[in-house]
Amino acid sequence: MKTKPKTKSKPPLLPLPRKPRRDELKPGESLCDYCTGKCCRYFSTPIDEPTTWDDFDAIRWYLAHGQTMIYVHDETWYLLVSSDCQYLLPDHRCAIYEDRPKICREYTTKDCEYDDEWSFEKAFETPEQIWEYADALLPPRRQAKEKSKPTSTLLPIVTPPLGFQP
Repeated sequence: MKTKPKTKSKPPLLPLPRKPRRDELKPGESLCDYCTGKCCRYFSTPIDEPTTWDDFDAIRWYLAHGQTMIYVHDETWYLLVSSDCQYLLPDHRCAIYEDRPKICREYTTKDCEYDDEWSFEKAFETPEQIWEYADALLPPRRQAKEKSKPTSTLLPIVTPPLGFQP
């Protein structure tokens, strides 16, 4: 009998005190004290700007996976994947802060998204959106011509021998 694999359930998130503006912080306080770990809930990586139907089709595939987004910021295209870091605790802090990855150690609150709402030059959240954009931007797709293949290029049908069991 098969049993369902156990999934890790995270404890509920803890509420935060009122979110002050950057200039309201007292000495010794950090924006992280009032943040829900926005920077720990996704990752984003640059991608090549799409220029062909095949490029847009690859992006359509990314977007078909859910919790993904394509956006353009300062003329650079990015793939964003929404996914909480496995080390993010219910109090919105890092469980491995002293041993966190280099990218996290180098990240500062100087330009973080604490008080920013996302706004992008372009943003695509569904395969249909990127396909519609490509359709408006690129020349029409060529339809493959129906050709009958010569029988010599067809692969033979292979039949397993009697009694064969994988």
